[in-house]
Amino acid sequence: MLLPPVPPPCWRGRLPARGQQGRGDSALRAADRSSAILGCGHPQPAATPRPLPPPSHPSIPVPLLPGSAPFSRAQPCPVLPTGPIGSALWSRLRLHQLRLPGSACAGSFPSLPRSSLSLSLGAGLARRAAMAGGDGQVNAGGENKADCGKKKAKEGAVNEGRAELNPWPAFINERLEMYNKLKAEHDALLAERAANDSKPIKVTLPDGKQVDAESWKTTPYQIACGISQGLADNTVIAKVNKVVWDLDRPLEEDCTLELLKFEDEEAQAVYWHSSAHIMGEAMERIYGGCLCYGPPIENGFYYDMFLEEGGVSSNDFSALETLCKKIMKEKQAFERLEVKKETLLEMFKYNKFKCRILNEKVNTPTTTVYRCGPLIDLCRGPHVRHTGKIKTIKIHKNSSTYWEGKADMESLQRIYGISFPDAKMLKEWEKFQEEAKSRDHRKIGRDQELFFFHELSPGSCFFLPKGAYIYNTLIEFIRSEYRKRGFQEVVTPNIFNSKLWMTSGHWQHYSDNMFSFEVEKEIFALKPMNCPGHCLMFDHRPRSWRELPLRLADFGVLHRNELSGALTGLTRVRRFQQDDAHIFCAMEQIEEEIKSCLQFLRSVYDVFGFSFKLNLSTRPEKYLGDIKVWNEAEKQLENSLNDFGEKWELNPGDGAFYGPKIDIQIKDAIGRYHQCATIQLDFQLPVRFNLTFVSHDGNDKTRPVIIHRAILGSVERMIAILTENYGGKWPLWLSPQQVMVVPVGPMCDEYAQKVRQQFHDAGLMADIDVDPGCTLNKKIRNAQLAQYNFILVVGEKEKASGTVNIRTRDNKVHGERTIAETVERLLELKRSRSKQAEEEF
Repeated sequence: MLLPPVPPPCWRGRLPARGQQGRGDSALRAADRSSAILGCGHPQPAATPRPLPPPSHPSIPVPLLPGSAPFSRAQPCPVLPTGPIGSALWSRLRLHQLRLPGSACAGSFPSLPRSSLSLSLGAGLARRAAMAGGDGQVNAGGENKADCGKKKAKEGAVNEGRAELNPWPAFINERLEMYNKLKAEHDALLAERAANDSKPIKVTLPDGKQVDAESWKTTPYQIACGISQGLADNTVIAKVNKVVWDLDRPLEEDCTLELLKFEDEEAQAVYWHSSAHIMGEAMERIYGGCLCYGPPIENGFYYDMFLEEGGVSSNDFSALETLCKKIMKEKQAFERLEVKKETLLEMFKYNKFKCRILNEKVNTPTTTVYRCGPLIDLCRGPHVRHTGKIKTIKIHKNSSTYWEGKADMESLQRIYGISFPDAKMLKEWEKFQEEAKSRDHRKIGRDQELFFFHELSPGSCFFLPKGAYIYNTLIEFIRSEYRKRGFQEVVTPNIFNSKLWMTSGHWQHYSDNMFSFEVEKEIFALKPMNCPGHCLMFDHRPRSWRELPLRLADFGVLHRNELSGALTGLTRVRRFQQDDAHIFCAMEQIEEEIKSCLQFLRSVYDVFGFSFKLNLSTRPEKYLGDIKVWNEAEKQLENSLNDFGEKWELNPGDGAFYGPKIDIQIKDAIGRYHQCATIQLDFQLPVRFNLTFVSHDGNDKTRPVIIHRAILGSVERMIAILTENYGGKWPLWLSPQQVMVVPVGPMCDEYAQKVRQQFHDAGLMADIDVDPGCTLNKKIRNAQLAQYNFILVVGEKEKASGTVNIRTRDNKVHGERTIAETVERLLELKRSRSKQAEEEF
């Protein structure tokens, strides 16, 4: 199933969704409610990436910021090349799936011991000193105002956009002056530490070789140089004892060391995080506003800024890019400094957003900042050595959003960018954005009259007849598989008393994402997921071990209260349906049930032509339940995956708090990855609903385990993915436009109508073109452009012999066949769900 030649892309761009949620925790977590006014929002929680490990000591956890906003698809998803061009690119760069932190800048950070204070030394210090000058005032002069976001004087607009402010806002130099004093104190402490506490240490490389080093003196970069200068130059970031680490930060003790290049997923995150700082510096120097969050995301990076007046225009992109390139050329060193919280409140007093972060998110006495040039920002890092490591950058999109995604908070300007270590990679990225744009499901849905949305019901799709055919065909496909695999379909209510959600635990964490209302002085809500209702079904009478596993399937309508600004086509909706099922089983049945789920998944994705990859996510640090139960369940999941025969990877600690899970990502025709399917164990819902069954030995208090599983995810989101995967060229079995009958002339119209009716009566989607204003060739061409799988031409010859002349949308001619023969062959291809019916005919 997995396609080996091309590794997963780093900029693939999963479709963000709110309709596809996985079961359980993934299904329950509220989205970061960062509604982008222009379509920028947060991805589906089930697809939320894992945080980038902090650069702090491994024993000290670094919490992520809530409310930081990963990429949402306001534009078609970024893609990667396939074919010869893609192979050439991959021969130079093996890109892997990127898991990114929810926020990398302006976060909450742990208190670190003084022993961990470290910064870029040597050449980095020299560059910093040269750039800052004697007094540390990077920008010269004039009378400044420290007010953040006010209009400043400009010099010559570029393309009616912005130009760099002259002079800069006063807060930049005030902040830098304060930083330089703190940095001087830090350097003195570090020098003292290096002189008094340094000792020999052993550094173990990935091949097992050990290198001698000195604590508080030797840096990963120096070790890389000792191996080869080429390796040192191509290394993006280090990994010390499995924790990402600045290349110029001295090592502190015996450790393992990995040197990560751009093709490593964590290195990509660091690379784009550093690029965000470069763009943030340019934004301050051009807009003078208050920077907010600026994380890497799965397709580059963004930075949010608050402007009291005006906004961001695409006309500004050229000026931003020009200044970013200037900053890159200056090779500004990235410096790390740990500072007391109260000192930082003084340093960032001009920026109410940074002060909020410090007051609300940072619960430790100290936290870290990073500097590049005049930019100093709250950040947990790590970063590349200097800005010159970023070779090419593109500012490609802007939008509006709210502070931490809350509609009642300040409106922010968000700017997106992407960068690469090679200009050719950027050109490939740009080229394939055009391919993605042409495949946008919203465009194809409109052109093929599949569906539309209306302002009177935001986020709820209107499926037109052709779109409804696709929708219902997908559901019938899954239904046919359910019958083979022992699932029983059920129908459950749409509205429940809030007491149900209080019992399940969803109300406490998810009520803001639910449509709730009062009925007879009680609060009710539309269901956002099916699992609590299925628990009521299991519990409505006593259960025996003989009934297990009990597999309940439900296509019920679900609703989630998404902010209107976050709604994006079919990928993020308010009303949706899922191929939702919950398996109630005994502990010892987990392994066989998981095997069956995996086989079910493979059989469905084979039909679509999707390859996929699997990850086992195990017990997190904060888990609920008995550790013995967890260990046994994880062992059974491992056995199931091994027996399944497909390659899988371990994600230790990435499971939900209530059970381990298997994450599945499908790869589409243009190299993007999407998470749709989910297989999730749940030990907690049976406890919350006090579910029991009578076991073999007569124990009537035995707890079942629940397996949440879905394959399509939401039907809406799967239609979006399939639309873009096929580019509107639907396979015959799923196509809403299977047959077009084209009469040669008006005298054959009556025969053509009879032919069309026979195909329609046989269950095929057949149309006829009797437009007198079109020539025969024009009719055929129109049918091909509309992606009819087969075009049946009928003239006097075919009328006399009771035949049709067959050609495909790709202009392959199959010739003359009888109507009965053609109907039977098409039905056979439809029943077999052939992926290439036009070729196989």
